[in-house]
Amino acid sequence: MGIFNSKPAPPPPSLLDEPWREINWGERQSALQSVQDFKPHIKGLQLRILLHGPVGVGKSSFINSVISVLEGKMCRRAAAENANKGCFTKKYTTYKIQNGSFVLNDMMGLKNDTRRNRRIHVKDVTRLMKGHVKDGYVFNPECKISKEDRYYNTSPTVNDKVHVLVSVIDANTLSLMKNEVLEVMQDIRDEANELGIPQVAILTKIDEAFPEIKKDIKNVYRSIKLREKT
Repeated sequence: MGIFNSKPAPPPPSLLDEPWREINWGERQSALQSVQDFKPHIKGLQLRILLHGPVGVGKSSFINSVISVLEGKMCRRAAAENANKGCFTKKYTTYKIQNGSFVLNDMMGLKNDTRRNRRIHVKDVTRLMKGHVKDGYVFNPECKISKEDRYYNTSPTVNDKVHVLVSVIDANTLSLMKNEVLEVMQDIRDEANELGIPQVAILTKIDEAFPEIKKDIKNVYRSIKLREKT
């Protein structure tokens, strides 16, 4: 009886032959300049961009990265913490950009908590999007902000309201997210839809989740696994 030597099956491909989204990597400077030169069509309007998502997905780190790129220097205005240690951001915080046309807002991350606490979280975010929450408000998972609170804004202006909602999700834990957390995020998206607020979703830590992207960032839109995640 002979011995059969069989070659191990080749690993499945990790990259597409062609990207599913075309990016001109040579136009980074012009794209950056267009953001730096951006001015709202309404005089005096300051776009407020709210980042929202579960605990530890990297909202604060993302804010630091955006500010660093736009201001051309390393910045660490938003304190970031390891996801295993819980939520570092406890209060509603505004981060201004040098050109003054828009601001970024960080807030307490969503935990896989009781149903009551999740409902309170949604109510606080709804009031926040309407402009009723002042900068510096410390979130309390046990109760929503009241009209008697000194951080409650009874007469919000257009600049107090949220103009863009950004849902931030960790690519490493996307498949592990509890249904309860996904439902709360969907509830908040529904509230944003009712208010006519445009929305964007961002996957963070893609270099940790996908080795082919860590090897070369230009593989981001060729990664088969990333496309499956999105």
